[in-house]
Amino acid sequence: MSSDDATGSGRLWGGRFAEGPSAAAWALGRSTSFDARLWQDDLAGSHAHLAELARLGLVTPQQRERIGKALDAIAEEFAGGAFAFTDADEDLHGAVERRLIELAGEDGGRLRAGRSRNDQIATDLRRYLLRTIRAGIVPAVSALQMALVEQAEQAVEVVAPGYTHLQRAQPVTVAHHLLAHAWALERDVGRLRDAAARMDASALGAGALAGTTLALDPQRYAGALGFAGVAPNSMDAVADRDFAVEFLAAAAMLGVHLSRLGEEIVLWTSTEFGWARLGEAFSTGSSIMPQKRNPDVAELVRGKTGRLVGDLIALLITLKGLPLTYNRDLQEDKEPVFDAVDTLGLALPAMRGAVASLTFDTDGLRVKAADGFALATDLAEALVGAGVPFREAHERVGRFVADCERAGRTLDDAPGELARAFPELDDGSEAIVSLLAPGRAVARRSSPMGPAPASVRAQLRALRAACGGRIDQSREARKD
Repeated sequence: MSSDDATGSGRLWGGRFAEGPSAAAWALGRSTSFDARLWQDDLAGSHAHLAELARLGLVTPQQRERIGKALDAIAEEFAGGAFAFTDADEDLHGAVERRLIELAGEDGGRLRAGRSRNDQIATDLRRYLLRTIRAGIVPAVSALQMALVEQAEQAVEVVAPGYTHLQRAQPVTVAHHLLAHAWALERDVGRLRDAAARMDASALGAGALAGTTLALDPQRYAGALGFAGVAPNSMDAVADRDFAVEFLAAAAMLGVHLSRLGEEIVLWTSTEFGWARLGEAFSTGSSIMPQKRNPDVAELVRGKTGRLVGDLIALLITLKGLPLTYNRDLQEDKEPVFDAVDTLGLALPAMRGAVASLTFDTDGLRVKAADGFALATDLAEALVGAGVPFREAHERVGRFVADCERAGRTLDDAPGELARAFPELDDGSEAIVSLLAPGRAVARRSSPMGPAPASVRAQLRALRAACGGRIDQSREARKD
C-alpha cells in the first residue's frame, strides 16, 4: 500500500502535510481493530455535540436533522455488524466521520467543529467503563457471591478444618470458609464502584487541551451523556488515564481473589483433601489417563490472573513519564482495559458455575475437623478461663501435645491423661469431652466475625441483601 493509499478520507489531520504517512507508520498508528467497541459511546458523544452546535446556531435545523439521521444509520450498521471499516480509516472517530459524510454529504464534516479526538476518546473510554462496570462486572461478581452464599446456606453447621500455612489449625465451618471468599469479593465490588464514581465526569469541551473559542457548554454534554459531572481542568481531562488504571487495579485485585478461590477448589477436589466434588460440566478429563477428573475451570481462572495483573502493569508503564497533555502513547490505554473486561467476562461466570456445582463431603469433613490437635488452643483457653496465665497454659498444652505425638496418640485418645495433666479443668470448667467436640468448639466462637452458626447466618443475611439488591438493580436496568 502506498502512502497515498494509506491516507484518504479517514485521515483527520492531513491539511498541513504535503505527503501522507508511510504504510508502516500508518499500520502502527491504526486503532480500528480495537477502538471499534467504543462505537456506542462515540456516537452518543456525537449526538450530544450535534445538539450543542445546533444550540449555538452553528448548524441549521435541517442540517441537524440530516446529520442526526446519518448518525442513527451508522449506529444501526454497528449494531447489525454491517459497518465496514476501510484501509483508509485510522481510528473509530475518522471512520465515523468518513461514513457520516458518505450519508449526509459535506454537512457531515460540520460535526468536527469545537472538539478533538483527545476529548472524544477520554470521554468515550470513561463512558464505556462506567457502563461495563455497573451493568456487567459488578452484577457478575454479585452472582458469584450469591453462588457462594447459596452453598454456605447448606453448610452453616458443617464443621471443617481451618488452615494456616496449609496445615490444619482450628475447626471452622464450610459456610464460614465460603463466606471468607464472598467478603473478599464484596471489597472488589467496593473498589469497582469507587473507581466508577471517580471516572464519572465528562471530558467533552476540553478540545485538544485548552478548550475552544466556541461557547460550548461542558455541563450540557455531561447531562446528555449521563455523567455526574465535568472534569475540572481541560489539560487534565485529556491527559488523565487514572480512571483506567483504577479499573485495572480493581480488576487485578479481583483476579487475585478469583485465583485464590480457584486454588482452594483445586485443593478441595483433590484426592488428598477430599473436601468436595466438582460438577462434571466444570471438569475435564485427560487425553491419556481415562480415570482423570481435572478441575480445569478453577485452574484456568487461576491462570487468567496473570493477564489481569499484566494489564495493570502495562498501562502504568505507558503512563510513567508522559508530559502533559495528550501523547500518542495514550493510544495504548484501550487494549489493556478491553483485555481485562474480556478476561473477567470469561472468568466470573465460569467460577460462579464451578462454585454452584460443588458437592461437599460433609461426613468426611466432620472427621477431618476432629483429627489431630486442632482443639489444642481451646484447651489452653479453657485453662485461661480457670485462672492459668496464657503463657503457662500454652507451654503446658504444647508439652502435652508433644508427648501425645511421641506416643502416637491424639487429644481424643487421652481423656484420662488430660484430666491428670490439667486438674484445673475438673472443677467449674467445661467438661473435657465437650471441650474436644469440634461442633461445640465452633459454637463457642460466637463473635460477629466468628464461625458460630448464629454469626454465620447474620453474615449470610448481610451478603444476600447486598448481592441480591445489586442483581435486582441490574435486571431492572436491562429491562429499561
